Amino acid sequence: MANNFVYSQPVKIFFGEGKFASLGDILAELGLHHCVIACGRHFASQAEKMREENSAIVGVFGGVEQNPQLSGIIETVKICRETNADAVIGIGGGSSLDTAKFAAAISLGDGEAEEYYRGTRPFPDKRLAIIAVPTTAGTGSEVTQVSVVSHGTEKKTINNPVFMPRAAIVDPVLSSTVPPRTTMNTGLDALAHALEGYWSRNHQPISDLMAIEAVRIILANLEKAYRDGTDMEARANMAYAALLGGLSFALPKTAASHACSYPLSEDYHLPHGEACAFTLDSLVRINADERLEYLCRAVGLSGTDELADRIAALKALGGLRTRLSDLGEVDLDKLCRDCAAHPLMNNNPVHMDEDALRRMFEALR
Repeated sequence: MANNFVYSQPVKIFFGEGKFASLGDILAELGLHHCVIACGRHFASQAEKMREENSAIVGVFGGVEQNPQLSGIIETVKICRETNADAVIGIGGGSSLDTAKFAAAISLGDGEAEEYYRGTRPFPDKRLAIIAVPTTAGTGSEVTQVSVVSHGTEKKTINNPVFMPRAAIVDPVLSSTVPPRTTMNTGLDALAHALEGYWSRNHQPISDLMAIEAVRIILANLEKAYRDGTDMEARANMAYAALLGGLSFALPKTAASHACSYPLSEDYHLPHGEACAFTLDSLVRINADERLEYLCRAVGLSGTDELADRIAALKALGGLRTRLSDLGEVDLDKLCRDCAAHPLMNNNPVHMDEDALRRMFEALR
């Protein structure tokens, strides 16, 4: 039995179908009365309607991009300062949540947003409250202290306690209109979170339990949610699994699959979930050991080969890119160099240097 670990999770989680309809009551319970919404364009009109109907919503930034830009954070901060906001509500996928996190962290500070982005200025001691409302079942950003932000073509993952939400509202109904391909991409992102949190060098027993359960639920429900987005049982199960996935990697952090995802997204424009999934089944085979075999048996699989095959089948079902040839002209030297240099690679249980990465990618030609 493990007897040496630390576990912490400060986010208050409100989970359930229709829970988003209680937003006003939740904000009142938390003592928040001047909130700014950060969301993408698809939700902007609904957010404006919410502002008209709820006096606790005082502003909206509805221009969050798929890869959230620092410029959008600057606009959100401007609205927060103009309205004397006490909270930022991120509504959407990980991009909206990450925008809300960063804006809330710097709105009460001095200096330029880029200084915080570059790490040349420490984050302020005081920040606005962060309320995270995911509309996809994947990122787990509602329960992590991570914000992924782009500045032009540069993309940075910033891990800091100031980004931890005060509360998360997880309502499966919000994911019911997510398109099938996005459902698959985000679902495989959640699966990567759970597996990487489990095999991370920093894994610990409470996170392990949540990772195993997340993997079990995702394998049982992702295909159902992909094939029928109106299947609310599958949607609810995926929302819960994505939440567990976020909790399972929040402390251990992710590893090689996510380390590889950043060059794949930046240079070859794969969406984040698809980029994580690109190497996930390969890394299941590479990282196969007694612990991973135990997880496979715990979720009803015969072993790591079957797990890798199940992941490959989901990728094929969703029409995801799976070979280097799908990406166009690939600079394999640069890809391996950039993947090996990413700090998350250090969390992988098997050492993955440039040579090992080259062997993995060569098999995916």
